[in-house]
Formats: sequence, C-alpha cells, structure tokens
Amino acid sequence: MRRTNLHGWLLLLPAAVLLVTFTHYPTVATLYHSFFSTSKPGRPTAWIGLDNYRSMVEDPVFWQVLANNLWYALATIPLSIALAILMAVWVNGKIAGRGLLRLSFFTPTVLPMIAVANIWLFFYTPGYGLLEQVTALFGLPSHNWLGSRNTALGCLVVVTVWKEAGFFMIFYLAALQSISPHLTEAASLMGAGRWYFFRRVTFPLLMPTTLFVLVNAVINSFRLVDHIVVMTKGGPDNTTALLLYYIYDVGFKFWDSGYAAALTLVLLVILAAFAMGQFLFLDRRVHYQ
Repeated sequence: MRRTNLHGWLLLLPAAVLLVTFTHYPTVATLYHSFFSTSKPGRPTAWIGLDNYRSMVEDPVFWQVLANNLWYALATIPLSIALAILMAVWVNGKIAGRGLLRLSFFTPTVLPMIAVANIWLFFYTPGYGLLEQVTALFGLPSHNWLGSRNTALGCLVVVTVWKEAGFFMIFYLAALQSISPHLTEAASLMGAGRWYFFRRVTFPLLMPTTLFVLVNAVINSFRLVDHIVVMTKGGPDNTTALLLYYIYDVGFKFWDSGYAAALTLVLLVILAAFAMGQFLFLDRRVHYQ
C-alpha cells in the first residue's frame, strides 16, 4: 500500500513542482512584496505595511482603470460566447463550403496578437482606414476611432471579440458533435422546432463547455496588454487602460514594484472571486453526460 502511494506521489511530483514554482510561489512572493517599498539608489526596500494599498484606494487612475476593465469584460465575454455558439451551430450543419467557413472563423485565433493589433490599427486609421472608407460611402464624416473617449474602448472590444470568438467556437463545435443524433431524431418526431430543441436540449448539454469557455473568457478579459500597447497605449486620457496594462505601466515604466505587486494581488483576488462565483452558481446548471 505504501509503495502504491509513493508511486502515485512520485508521478505527481513533476506537475506539483511546476505548479508550486510558477503559480503558488509567485503568488506568495507578490503578497510579500506588496508590503514593502520599492528600492531606489541609496534607499533600500523597507517594510511599509498597507501603504501601497492605501495609495491604491486614493489613486483615481486605479479606479478608472478598474471601471474600464469591468466594462470591457461585460462587453467582450457575452459577445464572444454568443458569437462562438452561433458560428459553431452554423458550421456544424450540412452546408456548402463548411470546411472553408470553419477555417475562416478560426483564422483570427492563430494570428499573433501584435499582428492583429496592427491590422485593426490600419482599419481604424482616420482618413484612409478601411472603416473610414466604409463610413464615407454613407456620407459620414471622418472620425478618430482610437483617439476619441467615446469610441476607443469599444474599438478594443471589437478586436477582442473578432479574435476570441473563433477560438471558443472550436470547443462548442466539438461539444455539438458529441451530442447524440438520436436526440435530434426524437425531437423531430415529436414536432419540436429548431429553436425549442436548441433552448431545451442543445444549450443545456453545452453547459459544461460554456463553463469552461466562460472561465477562459473572464481570464482573457483581464490580461490584455498587447493590443493596448500597439493601438492606444492606454489613451486617450486612460480611457483604454486596463488593469494588467496599468500594472505593466507601474512596474516597468515607473519602476514602482511595490505598488505593482499590490495591484497584481488585487487582480488575482478579482479573478479568484469570478472563478469561485462561476463554479458555485453555474455548476448547478451544468449537465454532464
């Protein structure tokens, strides 16, 4: 019995070492450093307790960035998931050019994030960008899409949904193909319409996939940096600055590692709260086959 237990623990050891090294230790180290000041020439780091967190509460940029991130998450998560389901249902049917359609939907996913940002930067360019060319056909005036407070964050939302929906579609497509065709046949014999069948049968069976996709969508909505660096650099007036980008700014542009550690811990707490809420409230609605 002891040999069996030892063998099992030895098999888990490589994964456990990686998990502790790259997940648990960085989390504990971040918590530890958040209670210290940032070392500077002639002034070593010192224990300051909760001063970094007090500074955070008094920081108006932090609250603006947090609000930006919440609005960004509320927009990208449902739109990406809804579009992914729609595309998966479409390409799961027997239609002409189905393979080409699947490829076109999935292509944005495999593109590098910097390349995607540069593509959409051209689309949004005032005067001669693709979006400007389309709006000019309807007689609309030129608009600085990324330079306006009213449209800059929405432009980032569009880019994110365009890139993520195809990735989520793959999971939904695999889930749809695992549903027994006998359910469809039985529903058609009973006269159930397509919308009724999707609402009462297909969508409940997709809930395990939806839970998985939702967790990934929430994480993705709080880890965007690349697009912001290329497209807006947080502007105009911090309108497009999200939490992880602000951490990057504080830590690597202003070299305030203590405050950056405190901000990182807040980000980890937010993600943990979202994850716990998803599993506690959505797990009851999940139907596993």
